[in-house]
This record gives sequence, C-alpha cells and structure tokens, in this order.
Amino acid sequence: MAKIGPYEERAGEYDAWFAGNRFAYESELQAVGMLLPRPGTGVEIGVGTGRFAGKLGIRLGVEPSKSMRAIARDRGITVIGGTAEALPFRDGRFDFAVMVTVLCFFDDPDAALREARRVLKPSGSLVIGFIDRASPLGKKYDARKAESAYYREATFHSAGEVAVLLKRAGFRTLVFRQTIFGEPGAMVGVDPVREGSGDGCFAVVRGDK
Repeated sequence: MAKIGPYEERAGEYDAWFAGNRFAYESELQAVGMLLPRPGTGVEIGVGTGRFAGKLGIRLGVEPSKSMRAIARDRGITVIGGTAEALPFRDGRFDFAVMVTVLCFFDDPDAALREARRVLKPSGSLVIGFIDRASPLGKKYDARKAESAYYREATFHSAGEVAVLLKRAGFRTLVFRQTIFGEPGAMVGVDPVREGSGDGCFAVVRGDK
C-alpha cells in the first residue's frame, strides 16, 4: 500500500495535473489510443481517476485506491477494488487491457502481466503506457524521483526492460510508440506520436496474446 499512499491522500491533486498539463495529457491519450484495438471489450488496470478510460471509451477498471475509485466513478467508470497481481475476472474475458503509468508501482510486475494475459481472449492485446527510463526526460525523472510525492516509490523501466517483461509473460508481436519530447509544463501544443522508443518520455507498447 505504500506505493499508492500518495495517490490515496492526494487523488484530487493528481487528477488536477492533467488539466494543468493539457498538452501532455492529450499527447499521452493520443499515443495510447493509436495502439488500442477496436472494437472490443476492454478493462483498464490501475484505472486511477478514470482520465484515460473515460476518453478511450473503456467503461470498466480496477483500482486499489479508494479515493481514486471515487473520482473515476464520478466519470461514469465502473471500478472494482483490486490489484493487478490478482485480477477479479475470469479467464479470457476481455479483448484488450490497458495500463497507463502504473507498471512502475506494481509489487510484482511479472505476476501483473501474467494476470493481464490470463483475462484476455486468445486474440487479445495488452497496451501499456509508461515513463521510459532510457529517454532523456525519463532519466531526469528517475534521478529526481525522491523529490516527488508520487514517484518516490516508483521503479521506472526502460522500453527494453518492458519488452523483456512482456515476452516473459507470454506476449508477442510487440509494437512501440512514443511521445512527449520535452518538459510537460513547457509544452505549447500536442506532441507527435512517433514509432519506436528512446526519445519520448512517454512510451506505449502493445503486446498480443
């Protein structure tokens, strides 16, 4: 629970960040949306306040923080309390699952990815958005994380490390996209979404079951 503590205590402050950094949020949203399989039934794992699920048309989420769940429900998301390592769903229920900036907080990333794969249909896909530790800005975030109330307990991953985790969990056909190439607070427009990884702070990968 230590890793979600700041989000439990400051859910409103966290949610307000997206409004205050609109271009960064829209850039991330665009990147995730590009790799999202459609149509289909999906779930967001670690749905937070519902900022991504609501815009992406995902109506169901899992979230361990009570405060975050309350805000997501106000956005019309059906949220179930739970953790990524023990999803409260039957095998093969979803066409796709989404995780956005939560991989760095999992107690057991391998277990979480195995669980995500378990609840996917045979043709299902997992889409993960994360801060790429190997990117220029990601390196800064990693070096300064002790100064952040939110990221102090985070374990950031590089795109290469995420690829290893996905392959180990049994995912294949990995596709990467990236965006946010400068400081979010200094953005004057939505950043482009480019193929690959390593330059953009925010990376997205889709793995197929």
